[in-house]
Amino acid sequence: MSWLGSPGDAASRRSGTLTVLDVGSSKVCCMVAKLKPCDDGKLLRGRSHRIQVIGIGHQKSQGVKSGVVVDLDRAEHAIRLSVDAAERMAGLTVDSLIVNMTAGRLKSEAFSATINLGGHEADEADIKRVLGAGAKQALKAEREVIHSLPVGFSLDAERGVRDPRGMVGDALGVDMHVLTGDAAPMRNLELSINRSHLSVERMVATPYASGLAALVDDELEMGAACIDMGGGTTTISVFSEGKFVHGDAIAIGGNHVTLDMAKGLSTSLDAAERLKVMHGSALPGSADDRDLVSIQPIGDDGDVPLQIPRSVMTRIVRARIDETLELLRDRLNKSGYGNAVGKRVVLTGGASQLAGLPEAARRILGRNVRIGRPLGVAGLPEAAKGPAFSAAVGLLIYPQMASFESHPAKGISGLKMTGTGGKLHRMSQWLRDSF
Repeated sequence: MSWLGSPGDAASRRSGTLTVLDVGSSKVCCMVAKLKPCDDGKLLRGRSHRIQVIGIGHQKSQGVKSGVVVDLDRAEHAIRLSVDAAERMAGLTVDSLIVNMTAGRLKSEAFSATINLGGHEADEADIKRVLGAGAKQALKAEREVIHSLPVGFSLDAERGVRDPRGMVGDALGVDMHVLTGDAAPMRNLELSINRSHLSVERMVATPYASGLAALVDDELEMGAACIDMGGGTTTISVFSEGKFVHGDAIAIGGNHVTLDMAKGLSTSLDAAERLKVMHGSALPGSADDRDLVSIQPIGDDGDVPLQIPRSVMTRIVRARIDETLELLRDRLNKSGYGNAVGKRVVLTGGASQLAGLPEAARRILGRNVRIGRPLGVAGLPEAAKGPAFSAAVGLLIYPQMASFESHPAKGISGLKMTGTGGKLHRMSQWLRDSF
């Protein structure tokens, strides 16, 4: 199913609106955007539309822990409030959205499949057939396919074909990257959205979305990793030759640093969060032993706060940050894509704003590190231009990149994905017709 025609096909690029929802452990953010076709001269590679955000709403997250919905009522409440705010600002009503998915033990696997062309030209139907053959291998009990993406096509013995449409050969092969997740967390996330009288148009893996927003074209092409550090989870994605080739997630995020500080300094979570934002650093400074930070101990109504050296706090932060980065380094090396990444790592997500984090990441990952902010979207308010909004912006970019993606989930899974008729079906039909 191709939502967007080929970039040159002007008729297939009409304007439309798109709504996305980022349900995180620390915030829920909804964005409504208008998509306008780019002038042909200004086509970014792979991007056929300009994105203008016309509505945004965000809310402190409730009922979500480490990316998993743990309380339906509270999650629904937060989703409802953020969607309402975005709708009011955009002046329209939303009925279905693209949502990101972090939890569910995301797992990337590579598959390849080949079909016989018999010497004729490859067309859409052949591509669909070979993608379907590749994706079928990934369906396992209690797992859902979130993405099944072609990494590269091959014709006969020639590999590295980007778009085989119209080319001639005997055998059409595809190397695929299939990303699966546990079914239950996906269903519960969908349930909390359905209870707000909204339907899920498509689920997109958070690491994919963050990478689309934070990496620049050259990084996508040459190969880079994007690490999205959120409140309750940290995800990692690897892109190579413009394709998303690997995704992973661990259930550790910025909230764990706050929790460690609250325990270590025996202060409240709110006070620990404030200390982390104001004074927290992953880098020990020379004046840390002399600098004193005042802390209000838990349950102590006395007006006299405790004074502790800043170095005590830095040690707590640093221990957790180092552990997280070492885990990410091991995951990256184990993925087999360490070489594809080369020296390029981009950090994004709300928790990436911690002072001294890029230096700590350089030391532990042994690579060049920069902080990535969401790129290529107009109309974002100043407050939403930071790394915390990368995943939401990536969801807006996603439909333009999804032209080759195959969706084997239809009819096989219990999830009511697109293609089951009803409102969802109309929406996907609209996406297909409009773009």
